[in-house]
Amino acid sequence: MKILIIEDDEKVGSFLSRGLKAEGYRTQLLQDGLNALEIVRQFEPDVIVLDRMLPQLDGLTLCQQIRSLQIPARILILSALSEVDERVKGLRAGADDYLGKPFHFEELLARIEALAKRDVSSLHQRQLQVADLVLDLDSMQVNRAGKTLTLTAKELGILELLMSNSGKVYSRERILTNVWGLNEDPLTNIVDVYVARLRKKIDDPHSVKLLHTRRGLGYCLQAE
Repeated sequence: MKILIIEDDEKVGSFLSRGLKAEGYRTQLLQDGLNALEIVRQFEPDVIVLDRMLPQLDGLTLCQQIRSLQIPARILILSALSEVDERVKGLRAGADDYLGKPFHFEELLARIEALAKRDVSSLHQRQLQVADLVLDLDSMQVNRAGKTLTLTAKELGILELLMSNSGKVYSRERILTNVWGLNEDPLTNIVDVYVARLRKKIDDPHSVKLLHTRRGLGYCLQAE
C-alpha cells in the first residue's frame, strides 16, 4: 500500500516515513501542499496522511481540492488543532479521519489499517445509525425520522461519541475528555447542559427516546 505523507515539520515527517516504511508501506514525503495535487496524481496513494497547518496551501484547502477532483485516496488529517470544532471542520472538508497531535504511532497505524480496509466506493457514504437517528460522518449532518437537525460542534461531538459506541455508558469525565479535550471540568455542569440541549433536539419530539441517563454513571445512546 502506498502512503503519501504531507507534513512540513521535518522531524515529524521523517519519523512518519521511517516508521511506515518499517511496517512495509511504500511512502513519499512532501513538506508543503503547493505541488501536492500533481504528486497525488503521479504517486496514486492509497492513503494520504495530511498535516493541517501547511505553508503556502493549508491542509483543509488541499483536502477539499483532492475531493473535488474525485481522487479516491483515503485522507487522514494530523493536527495540533484537535478540539471537536476543528475535527468537524476537517471531516467536512472531506477527510476520512482526523488525529490530534501529539499522537501515538500505534494509534496512527491502527487508523491507517482501518482506512485501508474501507471500500473506496463507500468512502463518502459513512454513517452511524441508531434506530431512526442517522449521523453522516462526512457531512456531519444529522437527521431523525427523515428530519434534518441543526447541532452545534460540541453537540455533534457528544453525539458521534455516543453513537459510535451505542449502548456503552460514558461518564461526564470521559465525555469531557473526548469532546472538550479537558481532564477537569471548568464548569461543573457543562456536560449536563450540552446533553440536555442534545436530548431536546433528538428526543423531545419523539415518543421513543434514545439518549439515556444512567444515574451515578453517565450517559448512553441506544434504542430501548
